[in-house]
Amino acid sequence: MKLVTGLGNIGEKYCFTRHNAGFMVIDKWALKNNLSFKDDKKLKCFITKFNFNGEDIILAKPATFMNLSGEAVIAIMNYYKIDVKDILIIYDDIAIDLGRLRFRPNGSDGGHNGIKSIIKHLGTSDFARLKVGIGPQPPIPSENFVLQNFPKSDLELLKTVLNRAVDAVEYYLINGMEKTQNTFN
Repeated sequence: MKLVTGLGNIGEKYCFTRHNAGFMVIDKWALKNNLSFKDDKKLKCFITKFNFNGEDIILAKPATFMNLSGEAVIAIMNYYKIDVKDILIIYDDIAIDLGRLRFRPNGSDGGHNGIKSIIKHLGTSDFARLKVGIGPQPPIPSENFVLQNFPKSDLELLKTVLNRAVDAVEYYLINGMEKTQNTFN
């Protein structure tokens, strides 16, 4: 069983903000597979399950808001007895231009509060991640930039990158990290 978690903030106010790129990828993949999420209060997330390539996959969107994402990730992992090597976290990265993806097998939080929370709750930074570029950041504070909606001029590129991200996640689940990095980074 694998856990693929997209990071974001819940609520209509945040739905189309740059910080919700992780939620957007998860939603796109769920839509592709005709899946719907249920609100699981105990696990602090919106969750759905399906079978992909012969393996059970859990898709999750933490309902804890970005800065507490680790609470939901650890709750899901403990409940379903998922090992840290079987998780993939998808989130926004302001240091990467919109339209670009970057897979990493591990790493620091890079200033991302959602990743910081996950590292804290898991006690390790050794988990796979997919960074979805939302940059370049203009000369405004990052907390203001990430909470802005994508402008209309970026919507076509956003649609393309979300589809590409879904393809990349599927490729990763079949081929592993190294091949996926060589193909999509």
